[in-house]
Amino acid sequence: MSTTLAESNTGQHSIDMGELSPHTKGPSLVDAAIADNCVVLNWHDGSRASFPLLWLRDHCPCTRCRHPLTRERLFVPLADIDEAPQTTLVEGGLRLKWTDGHVSLFDSVWLHQRRPDNDTDLASELTRIRRPWSANFTPAHVTHADFMTPDGEHQWLEALLRDGLVLLDEGPLADEEVSRIATRIGPMRPTNFGARFDVYSKPNPNNAAYTAIALALHSDLPNWRQPPDIQLLYCLQNEAEGGESIFADGFAVAEELRKEAPEAFRILSKTSIDFRFQDEEQDIATRAPIIELDDEGQLKEIRFNNWIRDTLRLPLDKINAWYAAYRRFWQLLHDPRHQIEFALDQGQMVAFDNRRVLHGRRAFDPNTGKRHLQGTYLDMDMLESRLRVLKRRI
Repeated sequence: MSTTLAESNTGQHSIDMGELSPHTKGPSLVDAAIADNCVVLNWHDGSRASFPLLWLRDHCPCTRCRHPLTRERLFVPLADIDEAPQTTLVEGGLRLKWTDGHVSLFDSVWLHQRRPDNDTDLASELTRIRRPWSANFTPAHVTHADFMTPDGEHQWLEALLRDGLVLLDEGPLADEEVSRIATRIGPMRPTNFGARFDVYSKPNPNNAAYTAIALALHSDLPNWRQPPDIQLLYCLQNEAEGGESIFADGFAVAEELRKEAPEAFRILSKTSIDFRFQDEEQDIATRAPIIELDDEGQLKEIRFNNWIRDTLRLPLDKINAWYAAYRRFWQLLHDPRHQIEFALDQGQMVAFDNRRVLHGRRAFDPNTGKRHLQGTYLDMDMLESRLRVLKRRI
């Protein structure tokens, strides 16, 4: 009878690779050898990788090294490992018996996904699917009924992560439905406007969104050190003339700016400016560039909101160049070829990446009918978490 991964332990501690493995099919191991203080592994697909002994000991999944319920690490890698363990291939993976008698069992697929030369880490795995909008981009649609299934929700979340914008159709005209949808994914992100907010024309507004005027393209709350990641807007009423929603892929436009006006791109990505919101109760401010890049020069965030740009505090010799760069970015963003426009139907919800996709609207006439949206925010961490959970379930 063949030995399996679960059966090959000595019995001194139980092993559960399931909490660490993504439960996906993958290549099995064909051999293992010790060389240069590493275990060298070869898989059936031709992959080859070396794992340092200390790395393998540190990642042992047994219940002495990880908590049996939370799966959090208990082992502390304080000492080097100089003596090689006994190395055995078993059905499903690798068995190591260390010189102190401790046994570690590793799933072959889990090891394959974590090869040192495999740079697809969990944080970047999902963001790599981002796709810039093409000239004929149209957002994906998922019905409310389909969203309530794991497959439909997975499709909706993946489209939101890929395109930065997705629509949910044929939802109920029910108060707080946006909250119910949001909490299916994760906790709502509260701001100074509350965890859930209503968007309609109000007397004495403290924000332009609560008027009937046209809203130029912008991102929400760039005056926060950590602006909200994902915005949901659910349409309960839309009977007024006008009010069409407008969107543009800020990343795609910024890349065009980088290509055609590299100095303007450099100025907007290197120069921090002030953003500030203030009313009778709140005064929230931060300083950051309009275009933020990561350590590798890739786009990370767009902060663009002309209403709450605060006083421009720059050296005299940099002011005119900044305005010229800002003007060029504005012109590109508002070029119709970079925008999509549509009117939200009642029972329809739009979701978008607030740190990538800019949004706005046409003016509307409140005398011709009511326009009422309910909105909330979500953190990208919760969106990615939900997508990983659904992938495991599907």
